[in-house]
Amino acid sequence: MAKRRRSHVMPDAFKEEYAQELGVQDVVKTNGWGELTSRQCGNMVKRAIEKYNQQNNQYK
Repeated sequence: MAKRRRSHVMPDAFKEEYAQELGVQDVVKTNGWGELTSRQCGNMVKRAIEKYNQQNNQYK
């Protein structure tokens, strides 16, 4: 049987945008995504959820 590939949950463009907003883009560019702390990653997810909720509330 063929293996399934995991799709990206968050596109790289969004991740880069949130990293820039949170001021961790320099860490990502020099060391990669693996060097971010759990707190920094959590803040990125929190920001993504906030933006998603804002976009969905505009249409209600």
